[in-house]
Amino acid sequence: MFVYLLKRILSIIPILLGVSFLVFLMVYLIPGDPARIILGQAATEKAILELRAELGLDQPFFVQYGIWLLSVLQGDLGTSIAMRIPVADFLLPKLLNTLILTAGALVICLVGGVLIGLLAALKKYTFFDRFIMFIAQFGANTPVFWLAIVIMWFFSIKLGWLPSSGMYNMRTGPSFSGLLQHLILPAFATATVSLAVIARLTRSSIIEVLNMDYIKTFRANGIPESKIISKHVFRNILSPLLNMSGLQIGYLLGGALFVEVVFSWPGIGSQLYTSINAQDIPMIQAGVLFIAISFVVLNLINDLIVTSLNPRLKS
Repeated sequence: MFVYLLKRILSIIPILLGVSFLVFLMVYLIPGDPARIILGQAATEKAILELRAELGLDQPFFVQYGIWLLSVLQGDLGTSIAMRIPVADFLLPKLLNTLILTAGALVICLVGGVLIGLLAALKKYTFFDRFIMFIAQFGANTPVFWLAIVIMWFFSIKLGWLPSSGMYNMRTGPSFSGLLQHLILPAFATATVSLAVIARLTRSSIIEVLNMDYIKTFRANGIPESKIISKHVFRNILSPLLNMSGLQIGYLLGGALFVEVVFSWPGIGSQLYTSINAQDIPMIQAGVLFIAISFVVLNLINDLIVTSLNPRLKS
């Protein structure tokens, strides 16, 4: 297992290098001159050229990329152009906030998706099953950004049940209960599409396993249905369920970035939105890089969990 773990960790190094190159290229191609934005339209050409030289923007593309990559490998993500503070110190807490939102969404989509899929499978081909799958189909095709606005309007503004923005109550300060209250709506909006996908996968997987011969043999021998489901069915669908969950992590991370803007959640997505408007290049590069690395690492962890449950996959 140790050799397999080492191989998998080494295999993501080229991926991370490719990701870093694409991140730098993407930000490099954004139109506009950061030096002119910082100094304003009234700045002289001499001042702009001097600032471009100070920021290294007058260097060729590959020289800029090499300098930036070397700095990143040393833990230096640069200084924010707009705020003049170290990017890493500012963004790391926001990355943690984004991961909290993504983890909340993952819990909702796994618990809700498995439960809905199980109920639909047990009531297969009935009105309840068709209605649940229709809702799941609708949820899988709903834009996250639009859904976030709708549920915020209904549950926060119309009913007043849950807060509409932020991460904690500004009056009482940070607390676990306050975090949960603020987390429910953005996490649900982020999880909706993945929840629908997990529910459909769970339903089809359970129906497939329930139709197998050995399950029919268990039933013929009088083994209770609840024991068949909990002991034999879930064991068989665990591997495809974890595989699909790993694929959904990327979608949840991407959805969280949009939802953060709607709910003013203080994460990477909200900061990226602000930094893009200000053309704060170091902040944009670090934010996108954090998200990409998080996606790669979380998928690696998921792969290792799936492999540990099914050692034959190592071959």
